[in-house]
Amino acid sequence: MDLQTRKLTFVREFLNIQNENIVDRFEKMLKKEKSRSIEKDFQPMTLDEFYKRIDQSMLDSNNDKLTNNDELIKEIEGWG
Repeated sequence: MDLQTRKLTFVREFLNIQNENIVDRFEKMLKKEKSRSIEKDFQPMTLDEFYKRIDQSMLDSNNDKLTNNDELIKEIEGWG
């Protein structure tokens, strides 16, 4: 059975669950596994990358390429 078929079968079975405790356990397990996956894929930047970002930030600041806090909040509110 391929992955897509397995997922569809799982979803069908999951939708038939009537026990809230089982759903809670699945939610916790999914959250935990997603967190593990993110941690596993996370790669910290090198010092060279860090210094390049600092240099770029300083250039942006000197060239007035900044967004103030109020503008950023308005922009984010417009995302929804």
